[in-house]
Amino acid sequence: MKTRLLKIEKQLDKHYGTPDRVKKADPLDILIGTILSQNTNDDNSYKAFLKLKEAFNTWDQVAELPAGKIEKIIKVAGLGKQKSRAIKDLLNYLKKEKGEVTLSHHKLMSDEEIIDEMTAIPGIGLKTTSCLLLFGYGRNVCPVDTHVHRVMNKTGIVQTSSPDRTFKEIAQYVPAERAYHLHTNMLKLGREFCRPTSPACNICPIKKLCDYGMKHNSPGEKRINTRVLLLDTI
Repeated sequence: MKTRLLKIEKQLDKHYGTPDRVKKADPLDILIGTILSQNTNDDNSYKAFLKLKEAFNTWDQVAELPAGKIEKIIKVAGLGKQKSRAIKDLLNYLKKEKGEVTLSHHKLMSDEEIIDEMTAIPGIGLKTTSCLLLFGYGRNVCPVDTHVHRVMNKTGIVQTSSPDRTFKEIAQYVPAERAYHLHTNMLKLGREFCRPTSPACNICPIKKLCDYGMKHNSPGEKRINTRVLLLDTI
């Protein structure tokens, strides 16, 4: 697994280049932005995030709102009731258990401790927490969404039934200091070439390293205008 993962990571870097990290965003911004991004596109989740930030100066103010009010503000992101409840539960937890609406206590915690803490809050799963670790703290953790999960399985790196299982399988094999590059470029590949329907295997840049691509050679076309709104640009 490790050898194949390294080869594919290098080929993706060759095709897309090494992505630059824009800046380090506030971890709580990243976490709430990731909650908003669940099951919607980047544009809508970003609009919802901006609506919250423009309406309130601090997350403390948002914590005082009823979930219904938050739901109305973030409506554009979809699943408003579910996401507003998750945001409300998160902010309430921080205020009650940590005494302040901040994630500063994470500085001294391990990846595993942060995962255990955050995933205990309803509406925050492994993918959301791993995005916090990578984009908020710069940890060497590769989040696995549906795109990354699909690429990992079709290439033959893993054979898993869910993104969470894929995350756990690859965690120890992610090259040091390369998680950001791997996640970003696999996400791009999944959106542009390795789509769930009509994949463009015939022109895929990692075709020769992919089990599925070598067997199927699907004659799809590269999808254009697949802008990736990375969470650390929030």
